[in-house]
Amino acid sequence: MTPGLAFFYGGLAKKNGVLTIMMQSFVAMGCITILWMIVGFSLAFGKSAGGVIGNPWTFMFYRNVNANELTLDGCTVDVDASCSATAGASLPGILFAGYQGMFAVITPALMTGAFLDRVNFGPYITFICLWLLVVYCPACHWVWTEDGFLAVWGVKDFAGGLVVHVTAGFSALASLVVVGRRATHDIELDLPHNVPHVLLGTALLWFGWFGFNAGSALSASSTSAYAAINSELAGSVSLFVWTLIDWYRCGKPSLVGACVGAIAGLATVTPAAGFIEPWAAFVIGIIAAVFCYSCAELAKRNNWDDALDVWACHGMGGFIGSLLIGAFASEAVSGFGPSWELFGKQLAAALFIGAYSSIVTILLLKGIDFATGGQLSPTQEQIDEGLDNTIHGEEAYVRERSEHMELASEAQERSKHNPLTH
Repeated sequence: MTPGLAFFYGGLAKKNGVLTIMMQSFVAMGCITILWMIVGFSLAFGKSAGGVIGNPWTFMFYRNVNANELTLDGCTVDVDASCSATAGASLPGILFAGYQGMFAVITPALMTGAFLDRVNFGPYITFICLWLLVVYCPACHWVWTEDGFLAVWGVKDFAGGLVVHVTAGFSALASLVVVGRRATHDIELDLPHNVPHVLLGTALLWFGWFGFNAGSALSASSTSAYAAINSELAGSVSLFVWTLIDWYRCGKPSLVGACVGAIAGLATVTPAAGFIEPWAAFVIGIIAAVFCYSCAELAKRNNWDDALDVWACHGMGGFIGSLLIGAFASEAVSGFGPSWELFGKQLAAALFIGAYSSIVTILLLKGIDFATGGQLSPTQEQIDEGLDNTIHGEEAYVRERSEHMELASEAQERSKHNPLTH
C-alpha cells in the first residue's frame, strides 16, 4: 500500500515535485520500520502503563517476540506482558509485530498529501519519527490493546479508522497551521501531472486494502470474509457515487474523481469492516462519497490548502466511519449490535483522538521549525525551480529534458550556419 500511495500522490503532484512526494511515502518504509522494531511496537503493544502507553522495554528490538504461537489475549512470551489487539486470536508473535509495523509505516505517509511542496526532507523525517512515538503509538495502545483506556471503555475500531485515518487526517489538517498555504500561482497550477499514475496508485492501494481490512481479523475466518467483501462494496459504491457527483457538478466524469472516491469509501469502511453486514457497507459507500466530497469542498471554500484532500477523505472518512459502527454494527457478524451508547462513545473517541493528534502535530512542527532555524519549509525559489532537483538532485522525466537539450543544441548549430543570425 505504501508504494501505491506514492504513485497515487505522485500522479496528483506537479511534474517537478513528483519524486519529492513519492520519496516522502517511500522513505517511511525505512525509518518507521526501524523505529517500530526498536521501540514503537513496545510503546503500542507492550505491558500497559495505566492504559495510556506500553512499556518501552517489553518488546524493544523485538526481544521476547518469537516465531512461536502468540496468544493475543495473554501474550504467551517470556515476559509478563499484554499485547492484546484482538482477544482470542492467535498467530506467531513475530508475524503480528511485522503486520502491525505496516500500519505504522503507512499512517504518517498519508499526511504528506496535505503539505505538498511545503516541508523539507530532513525535517520531514524528524517529524514522522517523533509523530509515530507521541501520536500513533499512544492511539494504537488506547484502542487496540486490552488494557487501553478507550478499549476498556468499549470503543471499537476494526482496522484503523481511529488509529490510522483520524490520526493522520487531523494531523494533516493541523500541519497547515504551521506550514501555511502555497503561493497562489502554485495552487492555480495544481493539476495532476500523470493521471495513469493516480489510477495505478489507486489499484495498488485497493489491492493492499484487503490485507489492511480483512487481515485485521488476524485469521482466515467469517470475520475476514465479511471485512473483505464489505471493503470491496464500500470502495465500489463510493467510486460510482463520487463519479456521479463529479459528472453532475462539473459536466464531465473524472477518472481522478473516481479514484479519490474509491479511496474515500475504503477509508470510511475501515473502522467498521469486520463489524457490519454487506448492506451496511453499501450504505457506507454512499455516505462516504457524499460526506467526503462535501468535506473537500468545505476545505476549499475555507482556503485550507489541503492539497490532496487528506483530511476530507482520510480524516473525515475515518471519523464518520467510526461513528457508523454505532449505527450499523451487526450482532450476527461481530457479537454486538448498534446502540446510542456505542455511537456516543465512538463520537467521543473520534473527537478526542482528532484533537490530540492536531495539537501534538502543531507542537511538533513548531518545535522542529524552531530547532532548524526556520528550515522546516523550502523557499519559494526552491519550489519554483522544482523540489525534485533542489532537494534530491533528481528529475522524474530526464528523457524530456534530454530531448529538449538536444533540440536546443541542434537549433544552436543551425543558427551558426544561418547568415541571418550574424
